[in-house]
Amino acid sequence: MGLVLNFVILVAGFVGLIKGADIFVDGSSGLARRFKVPSLIIGLTIVALGTSLPELAVSTAAAVKGANEIAISNIVGSNVFNLLMVLGFTAIFHPIPVNKDVVKRDFPIVVVVTLLLLGMAGVPVIFKGELLKAAMSDKVGEITRLCGIIFLVMLIAYIVLLISDAKKHPVEEEENKKDLALWKCIVFVIFGAALIIAGGEAVVYSAQEIARTFGMTETLIGLTVVAMGTSLPELVTGLVAAAKGETDLAMGNVVGSNIFNILLIGGVSSAIHPIAVNAASVFDLIILGTITVLVFLLAVTKRRITRLEGIIMVLLYAAEVVFAALR
Repeated sequence: MGLVLNFVILVAGFVGLIKGADIFVDGSSGLARRFKVPSLIIGLTIVALGTSLPELAVSTAAAVKGANEIAISNIVGSNVFNLLMVLGFTAIFHPIPVNKDVVKRDFPIVVVVTLLLLGMAGVPVIFKGELLKAAMSDKVGEITRLCGIIFLVMLIAYIVLLISDAKKHPVEEEENKKDLALWKCIVFVIFGAALIIAGGEAVVYSAQEIARTFGMTETLIGLTVVAMGTSLPELVTGLVAAAKGETDLAMGNVVGSNIFNILLIGGVSSAIHPIAVNAASVFDLIILGTITVLVFLLAVTKRRITRLEGIIMVLLYAAEVVFAALR
């Protein structure tokens, strides 16, 4: 009976995610048009923050309990999911043109903060060439409170940069789209975000219970089920945005979410309690760094993520999950 109830909660969570994403995209794109802010900027800030709230809730709760090693696997798993599954599935559904601002400003920032996280977490074993020797160790490094504060300062600087760019390059109103009233836009954003968070929590809870029923380990659950569950808002929001022709919103959502995941979630978690990093997490961060650079190169070379590339990205994610399970 418990298994059946968990499946019911899982389905209800998906419904909340889908409907919440639909409302959230309408509200956020309405705000963008009303204030003449590019959809990309809205995607990089409001939408990215909204869809990153489940990860923030999970990681903050873990940090408060002193078990915030979950935080690093949640960040890594979510960012890999965003890059390969969210962008991949969205591209299969609707090829994604890559905005020049993403290539010049935002994607390089994703690459830098990802490599910075890897450096902070794995410097002791990477530069000493002792990663394989330390493979069985519970702790090979630590993300300190100072690192967390640096991340939070970088996040504030990034948001200021986005606001400054938005003021310099306001967009013209689109005559063929009806504007929602301002109060409706705000209500849509808040209510949509609430549905997304509630749906994400329901999916994570039920998926964890189902996974445990079938004998999955806590580590594997954290890297896959929890990461997938907390990243479902990004996936659903990306697909809905693509369906509505808001491709900038879809791309901005992924790029912004990855930046928020590292700088906000990593920053808050490590500021609350230093994060102990094990060798497995360093391996996962190396994989994340490689994938981030790979997707960045795809974005730079063609300025477009095609359906074929989307299929390859989804297959790469499947391979990464299999590797994590076997390891």
